[in-house]
Amino acid sequence: MSQQDRLVIFDTTMRDGEQSPGASMTKEEKVRIGKALEKMRVDVIEAGFAAASPGDFAAIQAVAEAVRESTICSLARAVDRDLEHAAEALKKAERARIHTFIATSPIHMQYKLRMQPDQVVEQAVYAVKKARSFVDDVEFSCEDAGRSENDFLCRIIEAAINAGARTINIPDTVGYAIPEEFGYKIKTLLQRIPNADKAIFSVHCHNDLGLAVANSLAAVANGARQVECTINGLGERAGNAALEEIVMATRTRHDLFNISTNIDTTQIVPTSRLVSSITGFPVQPNKAIVGANAFAHESGIHQDGVLKHRETYEIMKAEDVGWGANKMVMGKHSGRAAFRSRLEELGVTFDTDAALNEAFARFKDLADKKHEIFDEDLQALVSETINDSAPETFRLVALESHSAIGETPVAEVVVNHNGTEKRAKAQGSGPVDAALKAIDSIAESGANLQLYSVNAITQGTDSQGEVTVRLEKGGRIVNGSGADTDIIVASAKAYIHALNLLLGSAERQHPQNDGV
Repeated sequence: MSQQDRLVIFDTTMRDGEQSPGASMTKEEKVRIGKALEKMRVDVIEAGFAAASPGDFAAIQAVAEAVRESTICSLARAVDRDLEHAAEALKKAERARIHTFIATSPIHMQYKLRMQPDQVVEQAVYAVKKARSFVDDVEFSCEDAGRSENDFLCRIIEAAINAGARTINIPDTVGYAIPEEFGYKIKTLLQRIPNADKAIFSVHCHNDLGLAVANSLAAVANGARQVECTINGLGERAGNAALEEIVMATRTRHDLFNISTNIDTTQIVPTSRLVSSITGFPVQPNKAIVGANAFAHESGIHQDGVLKHRETYEIMKAEDVGWGANKMVMGKHSGRAAFRSRLEELGVTFDTDAALNEAFARFKDLADKKHEIFDEDLQALVSETINDSAPETFRLVALESHSAIGETPVAEVVVNHNGTEKRAKAQGSGPVDAALKAIDSIAESGANLQLYSVNAITQGTDSQGEVTVRLEKGGRIVNGSGADTDIIVASAKAYIHALNLLLGSAERQHPQNDGV
């Protein structure tokens, strides 16, 4: 395909998506997501912000080593330290990209950067040239381009391309744009910038007004050939353009867009569920493409039409995006080799035999409770194994609860606190409330419970419940997750996971607070 026939998919789930409050990912989790994105054939994977923290730096290094087919990218502000950290983190990447940026809107230049326009152009050129001294593939972003003046954008972009940038990103950083005006902006820039043909123009749209996908598609219709997006639309504030919606919109309406992507769409649903499991952000049932109701029909008229001819009410095939294609039939008689093989197919490997043995033991326990094991169950099981292998202040040892109509629910727990087992009992408005109160009477965390969410991992009454708990203390926000066929146990696991995250490690600092 020529460049005009091809849309580059740039995934920033592990960078912008991770900036969602409570969505931080471990190095191992980023590698799992990176492998899933590679399997989906994503063109560019932004693995993080190397200068943000030692953890982000190590995660980018790990993803760069593990993923060989996709380009691995690190974000970097237009300053020496960021650029050098990005280059170092990407050294082992088969294909590396540095994504550098600087703000270009009047409000950002005046109040955030405190720089004059000439200084901003000079810094942008310097950053692009320095990035090119490390890698051949450099992307330059005009932060807050949606509110930037077109004359200035033309000037700085022309200079950045001359300095060596081969991708130019036009972000709607604060989600302010409307599709018609944003599409016109892209068209105007492509027409006015003399060397625009020397670079791919990209967009990165935020969803503050619910228009991220619409703005991105308007940009594509007007000549943009890269879209920056995330799985499930994850991201800061209201999120980003959802990768699955961009890909399926351009594929379904090929008559309008006349472009193609490299994406293996059958990997969309499995990857969506993986990201949801790792981040603890459930997918809403009516979410396009990947929501549980995306291909469900309740209306009698709709059901009748679909039965007679699918295309009366369905514009896509469910199996084309991965629905119904990820069932694993294994049980308590399945062996370790089959278990390992299936996990490898899902992109999951273990560094040690001990970790594999722990996961296999959990699988056997689950197989005693469930007749059928699904891939989603395995992803949750692996996440739980990784969570439990991390340093922990608290560990759930035992839980007993009682609830009856007309009686106050009560729960009793045994929690290992730094090697010492402690027992506590509490009443609550329900058995979950009682269990969490009992745990907190031991932890004495002083944290505020901001979110409690339950999501069925698979179908059926024997499904595992996946619980997400969000805790806040002193401005620090974490998400804990837990899964079990017993929802009270899952809730306790999630609460303890969140406590360990909240009390066991320092807050991860992002030097860049508002994202591109």
